[in-house]
Amino acid sequence: MISFFSVLIAGAKKLSMQYFKNIIPALLLITVLQINAQPKYAMVIHGGAGVMSEEKMSREARTEYEAKLNEALELGDKMLNEGATATDVVVKVINMLEDSPLFNAGKGAVFTHDGKVELDASIMDGKTLNAGAVAGVRDIKNPICAAREVMLNSEHVFLSGKGASEFAEKQGLEIVPNKYFHTKARKESLEQLLKKERAKSNSDNTGTVGCVVLDSHGNLCAGTSTGGMTNKKYGRIGDTPVIGAGTYANNKTCAVSCTGHGEYYIRLGFARDISALMEYKNLTVQDACKTEIAKLTELNGTGGVIAIDQLGNIAMEFNTSGMFRGFIKSTGEKEVAIFK
Repeated sequence: MISFFSVLIAGAKKLSMQYFKNIIPALLLITVLQINAQPKYAMVIHGGAGVMSEEKMSREARTEYEAKLNEALELGDKMLNEGATATDVVVKVINMLEDSPLFNAGKGAVFTHDGKVELDASIMDGKTLNAGAVAGVRDIKNPICAAREVMLNSEHVFLSGKGASEFAEKQGLEIVPNKYFHTKARKESLEQLLKKERAKSNSDNTGTVGCVVLDSHGNLCAGTSTGGMTNKKYGRIGDTPVIGAGTYANNKTCAVSCTGHGEYYIRLGFARDISALMEYKNLTVQDACKTEIAKLTELNGTGGVIAIDQLGNIAMEFNTSGMFRGFIKSTGEKEVAIFK
């Protein structure tokens, strides 16, 4: 009898061991498949870098900026989770920031020396290397939409002024009077500068907006939109609409959006140089951005940059006292920040 039960128990143990040997790998495989089935994406945004004081910024203002950045991140996260393309996400997120008076883009853009608002924007698709840009436009409600239309529905890359507005109107985009963009705060900034008649200023150049995205399809896109520099003259155009300076995307390397003193970014070919450092020197996206910011600092230029690589690694670098910024990933990681 004892021998019988011993054999029975031994047999049961053997069957149990065999069961677990078979079931555990199967469970692990199911878990891996479930993880891989989840969309992998990431997005980084900025609302401009520049001279700003943590002590002087009111709690109300800080809360307002952080709320808008969070709202933009949540919009992008929802779209990406539903399978939207990187280009669609970049445009929609930047639309939200352009429509806010908080930033130097669209509704809250700064004034030129002549008391007008002139806007620039660009977008680049990392999969195709197609790009579109507009500069010096005065009546396109959302310049990033015009940049996308140039990319998708014209044989050109870069349109400016009245021609860009005519093209945008033909594409069915919303055209508004220049006064739509005016805000009291930006008008006061211009008046202060006109009193001093400074040739250049870094005191009210914050607010350029940008977005870089890796979508669930593995494609990258970058976009940037701005009102430029307060008190700018003679039709001045900065780096924002210049592909390779203020905006760049390539699926092989990264997507980049810049903010800062545009003349320096143009001279450095800033955004494209980050991609080149990754492609030819095998730098990580973080190290490439740090290297480029160091070059900017050597020239006494100021500003910041956001970037994302094909694996979803991100960078948010700047040499100013602050940069409105944030990121979100499919893993649930999220951050919004202003100061260092």
